[in-house]
Amino acid sequence: MKVLLRSDVRGVGRRGDIVEVKSGYARNFLLPSGAAMKASSNTESQASSMRKSRDSRDAASREAAEAQRAIIEAQSLSIAARASANGRLFGSVSEADVVNALRTATGISLDRHAIHMTEHLKEVGAATVTAALYDGVDATIKVEITAK
Repeated sequence: MKVLLRSDVRGVGRRGDIVEVKSGYARNFLLPSGAAMKASSNTESQASSMRKSRDSRDAASREAAEAQRAIIEAQSLSIAARASANGRLFGSVSEADVVNALRTATGISLDRHAIHMTEHLKEVGAATVTAALYDGVDATIKVEITAK
């Protein structure tokens, strides 16, 4: 069944796309939830206007993410944590700690899931962390961990 997506559906398509899906998936999920509508010959113009608005919104979001990346990469975050005499932290610095320090230093609020660490930071010193701001726009965050 051909449907016009009214919102982004993971694994299916983006808003404004006309896609072919199984009829049961369309009848039981996409159509009742309002995520899609049946595609017909008249919906092509509606699909093109949806794609146009989606593209302009994506361009604005990408520009905003680029501006945030410039601000984030210019900063060096300092996080104080309890540590032993040899520099090992009693706990660890997690994604949430980095998000809180970033919000305090720059005013930029990110979701903790946007922060990517191979593992939590467990020692005093400098480290780098990446943040996914937008699709294809990643920022490198410099973090300096100090002992309390």
